[in-house]
Amino acid sequence: MLKNLYAELDLCEDLFELIDKAIVEEPPITVTEGGIIKKGYNEEVDELKKATTEGKNWLLELEAKEKEQTGIKNLKVGFNKVFGYFFEVTKSYLNLVPDRFIRKQTLTNAERYITEELNEIESKILGSEDRIVTLEYNLFVEIRKTLAANIARLQKTANIIAILDTLISFATVAQDLNYVRPVVDDSGILDIKGGRHPVIEKMIDTGSFVDNDTYLDKEDDRLAIITGPNMAGKSTYMRQVALITLMAQIGCFVPATSARIGVVDKIFTRVGASDDLSMGQSTFMVEMMEVATILREATPNSLVILDEIGRGTSTYDGLSIAWAVVEHMANKEKCGAKTLFATHYHELTELENKIEGVKNYSIAVKEKGEDVIFLRKIVPGGTDESYGIHVAKLAGVPQTVVKRSNEILKSLERKSMLGNKNVEKENKKVMAGQLDLYNYKLAEIAHELDKVNLNELTPIDALNVLSKMKEKMQ
Repeated sequence: MLKNLYAELDLCEDLFELIDKAIVEEPPITVTEGGIIKKGYNEEVDELKKATTEGKNWLLELEAKEKEQTGIKNLKVGFNKVFGYFFEVTKSYLNLVPDRFIRKQTLTNAERYITEELNEIESKILGSEDRIVTLEYNLFVEIRKTLAANIARLQKTANIIAILDTLISFATVAQDLNYVRPVVDDSGILDIKGGRHPVIEKMIDTGSFVDNDTYLDKEDDRLAIITGPNMAGKSTYMRQVALITLMAQIGCFVPATSARIGVVDKIFTRVGASDDLSMGQSTFMVEMMEVATILREATPNSLVILDEIGRGTSTYDGLSIAWAVVEHMANKEKCGAKTLFATHYHELTELENKIEGVKNYSIAVKEKGEDVIFLRKIVPGGTDESYGIHVAKLAGVPQTVVKRSNEILKSLERKSMLGNKNVEKENKKVMAGQLDLYNYKLAEIAHELDKVNLNELTPIDALNVLSKMKEKMQ
């Protein structure tokens, strides 16, 4: 390939020489105001430019020359708007005026004359700027026509240079950033070992990016539901899979230890939030329009990246939409595209046992006391922990707010746990977290228990607490 490119490469040296000789290094933005043509390309342009910068010197030189030739010591060059440039000679020297001097104006004490040479200098000085602009533009048009006639040569050369530039870029990143050559085939399998995000790994300290494996196919591993806390790396992971797939299909080595990339026909992504306020469309509306496009156009050979579908609306609406989207994507007859689906709806992890081809994955998390460490590693299995309050703490939310959040969370979880027992009845709408009187009593008792310090509780105090609980239950 490189030999063929070299053999076909036309250096266009003649065109280069023309441009190099004719056009200044930093030409003006517009081509109709002069300043385009380089010195030495055209004699007339050089003369005109010289006239604009050296006109005064020409006049002084001509004045000195005429003084010497005529012997008129007080001869001088003058100018006015009516007569232009002229030689002025006092009455006492009129007898020395040569025949080639043409009288222009008579004054009381002097006579004014012009000569052919003075007229030439005048026309050069006064008309030079306008003439330069016109002449330079005409010369530029001629050069442009010459180049236009060779456009096929230029385009071919530009194309070869573009290919070489791309190949060199691919080779450079492959060597410098430890990329590997992927196996690209029609298997329909995405098998990436030690995959990395090509941009993120460059933005953080060397060696600190946590790589991850990915396996998707057209059969048992069509759709991966990825759960885990915010900031843990779900979006980065999914995007790197899409990027590695794209890089492999454009002929580039990829950031991984090994990769087998079954060719995909399209890559669809629904990531992040974007409003189209000018069109009156909310974040959720934009999200649903993008999801609709994906559901219509994705094929079994597509790769789909879906991040937090349904989060822009109420919990049950969002969960219902996300659930239905997973069912549609995983259905071989309706779609069957290879899909990575990140969600905070932990209820979706149930689908692994209900729908063929769906697998659960989560971001590994290590708890250390009240602190949480995100390990950035994708592991099999779902999770039902969000760690949102821990993320708030990491983000610098004040400690008082974090502490209060924890209290509210425990209270809500307790009420939800108690409220969900025997309150759901067929054909009866039950509000989320709604509790009957009995469960309210249980919640109050649990709240009282929270206040009890077991380390300081005496046996008699324990009996009193138990007695109060029994009273509340009755």
